Amino acid sequence: MSYLIDTNIIIYSIRGNVVVQRNFVAHAAVLKSISVVTYGELAYGAHRSSHQVRNMATVRRIAELFPVIEVTRPVIEAFAEIKAILHHKGTPVDDMDLLIASTALHHNCILVTNNERHFASIPGLSIQNWAREE
Repeated sequence: MSYLIDTNIIIYSIRGNVVVQRNFVAHAAVLKSISVVTYGELAYGAHRSSHQVRNMATVRRIAELFPVIEVTRPVIEAFAEIKAILHHKGTPVDDMDLLIASTALHHNCILVTNNERHFASIPGLSIQNWAREE
């Protein structure tokens, strides 16, 4: 088992969310990674901020702490298949989030996110919410 950490959970941790930080400690022994999409979303936020240099240093440090999983051809194939399924169901998901979910599915990871409802329509995706008290 391993975890793919969604962008919002990383941001909550950076901002000192106690519940999220407690969950990181509780799951310290389990491999955790981020998608290259999450890396891009974090970098985008850093570049939009008034403290670009400091925030980009934080983003780079996150990439040192967590392996960054690239979007590969098999991930894109999973993305295309899931996007078609969701399209037929009439329950589309934002492409960036769908890439994150496809990465989790391809690599057999549990997606850790605070956006459970958004990802719930993706077949076969395992989700945990580390921002919610259990």
